[in-house]
Parts: sequence; structure tokens; C-alpha cells
Amino acid sequence: MFDDIVNLVKEHLNQNPQVQNNLPADQADAIHNEIATHVANHVNNQQTKTGGGLLSNLQNSMASGGMLTSAIEGGLVSSLASKFGLSPAITGAIAGILPGLLQKYAQKKMGSNGTGQ
Repeated sequence: MFDDIVNLVKEHLNQNPQVQNNLPADQADAIHNEIATHVANHVNNQQTKTGGGLLSNLQNSMASGGMLTSAIEGGLVSSLASKFGLSPAITGAIAGILPGLLQKYAQKKMGSNGTGQ
């Protein structure tokens, strides 16, 4: 699962050149892993707490003001700034693409087993 998330992070960032081009090249892999770690931890925690399907949990979270997305963004932005010294502009741009990344992950997960779990 984690490797799937890392690959989606890389793919998603590559589709957002305004973010990807502003990452320090020597830290890009570590940053991808940090983003994937935050996403994986929060998605797993959300699934454990609710016991529901991943896709429905993400859809509900986004519809209700994005509690899951907000939780990931807060911790991730802080972590990226402190660990990698990324500017608020870059961390903000990364936070801005998280909803799309989460949707891609949920859709991929839904397609892989048909249940979203």
C-alpha cells in the first residue's frame, strides 16, 4: 500500500509542475516519502476509526469540510517546513493538491478490489 501511495504522490506532483519544479532536487524523494507517510497514516487511521470503505470515508470527509484532508494538511505542512525548510508557498501548493491526490488514491483503491476498503 505504501509504495502505491508513493507512486501516486510522484505521479501527482509530476502533473503539477508548479510544485514539482520548486522542490529541491536532492530532497525530492525524501519529500515524496514524507507526503506518502502522512497520507498513509491518516488514511489508515480514518479507516480504523470508521470501519467503512476508504472511498466513502474520503468522499464524506471532503463533503463535510475535509476533516481528513485538513488533518493531513496541517501535519504535513508543518513537517515539510521543519524537516526540509520548504517555504510557505511550496508547502501551501502541496497542501492544495492533497484533495486530488486523496481522490486518486481512493479511486485506485476502489478499482483494485471493488469495495474501496
